[in-house]
Amino acid sequence: MASIRASNVVPSSFPSSSSRCRREIMTVRATINMPKLRNGSSLSLPKLTTIGLVEELQLRSGYKNTTTTQFEKLSPSPKASDPMAIEKLYAIMEAVADRVEMHKNIGEQRNNWNNLLLTSINSITLTASLMTGVAAMGAGGAPLVALKLSSTLLYLAATGMLLVTNKIQPSQLAEEQRNAARWFKQLYEEIHTTVSIGAPNSNDVKEATAKVIALDRAYPLPLLGVMLKKFPKAVEPAVWWAPLQNRKTKGLGGRNNGNGWNGELEGEMREIVTVLNRKDKEDYLRLGKKALKLNKALAISGPLLTALAAFGSAFAGRGPWAVVLGVVAGALSTVVNAIEHGGQVGMVFEMYRSNAGFFELMQESIESNLEEREGERRENGELFEMKVALQLGRSLSELRDLTASSSIKGEANHEFASKLF
Repeated sequence: MASIRASNVVPSSFPSSSSRCRREIMTVRATINMPKLRNGSSLSLPKLTTIGLVEELQLRSGYKNTTTTQFEKLSPSPKASDPMAIEKLYAIMEAVADRVEMHKNIGEQRNNWNNLLLTSINSITLTASLMTGVAAMGAGGAPLVALKLSSTLLYLAATGMLLVTNKIQPSQLAEEQRNAARWFKQLYEEIHTTVSIGAPNSNDVKEATAKVIALDRAYPLPLLGVMLKKFPKAVEPAVWWAPLQNRKTKGLGGRNNGNGWNGELEGEMREIVTVLNRKDKEDYLRLGKKALKLNKALAISGPLLTALAAFGSAFAGRGPWAVVLGVVAGALSTVVNAIEHGGQVGMVFEMYRSNAGFFELMQESIESNLEEREGERRENGELFEMKVALQLGRSLSELRDLTASSSIKGEANHEFASKLF
C-alpha cells in the first residue's frame, strides 16, 4: 500500500491559539489504495472500435452507407426476406396440411366402399343364384312364383349396384386419394424448407399457390362432374404438377464452378432422360394399357352376367335352359366381381399411370435445367444429381454406372433406371 502524508496543509496565517486544531489537521493521513505494478509494466486497455453511434445504427438496421467500412467487408448483410411472403407461405402450409387430412380420410372412406360393395353384391348374387336353383326344384304354385320373383329382383339389384360400382371404381378412387395425400405432404415439406433456409419472396408464393391448384385439379375430391375418367381412350401419365420454372436455388447458386454443372454431368442427365423415356415410362404405360383393357372387360362382363341371370331366373321352371342360365350366370358374375374389385384392378391401373407420371416429372425437371443456358439459374448440379439418384433408388456411383453402361450398350441395355418401382 502506498501512503501519502498530508502535512502543512494549513497556512501559517492561522491564529496560534488553535494549536490543537492545527495539530489534528497536520496529522491527517490520506490513504489511497492502488494496485502494485511490477517494474517496467504498464496497464493495457482494450482497443475500442472507431464505429460511432450513427454507423452502429446503420449496421443494425441494414442500411448501407456509401463509405464501405472494414466491418462491412468482413460481414456482408444477408438477403432480407419478405415478411408478407412468409406469412402467405404459412397460410398456404395450413391449407396444404388440411388437404392432406381431407384426402387421407376420403381415401379410407372409398376403400371401405370397395370392400362393402364387393361383399354386398357377391352376397346378393349368390343368394339369388341359390333361390333360382331351389325354385327349379319346387313343385309349383305360390312358392315357385315367390322364389322366382325374389331371385329376379335380387339379380336386378345386383346389376344396378354393379353398374354404379364399375362406373366410379372405388379402389381406383382410393388410390387417387392416397397419391394426392402423398404429393400434398411433399409440397408441405418443400414450402417448409423454403421458409426455413431460404429468403421467400412473392415468386415463391405464386409457385406454391400454382402447385396447390394443380394438385386440386389432378385429384378432385367430388365425384359428380369432376371425377377423373376411369376408362380413358388413351393411357397417359398422370400430371399433378404446375409448369416447371427455371429459377435459381436460394443459397446454392453463384458463379463458383458453373453452379456445380459441367459437360460430364449434363451428358449424364441426358442419358438418364433417354433411359427413363425408353424403359421406365414406356413399360408402365404398356402395363397400364393392359390393366385398362382387363378392367373394361370385367366391368362389362359383371353387369351383363347378372342381367342374364335375372332373365333366366324369371323363366325358371319352364325348361332346363332357364335354370342353367340363372344359376351359372350368377355364379360367374360373382367370380368376375371378385376379380375386378377384390383384385382392385382399377387401383392397379391408377398405380401404373401414377408411376409413369412420376418418371414424366423427373424427365421434365431434368430437361428444364438442361435447357437453361445460364448455369447460375439452374439448380445446383451436385444437389440435383443427388436428388435424382435418391428418387431412382440408387447411389451416385450406381447412377453413373447406369449412364456409362447405357451409353456403351445403347439399345441393348435392358436395365431400368429406377430400382424403387
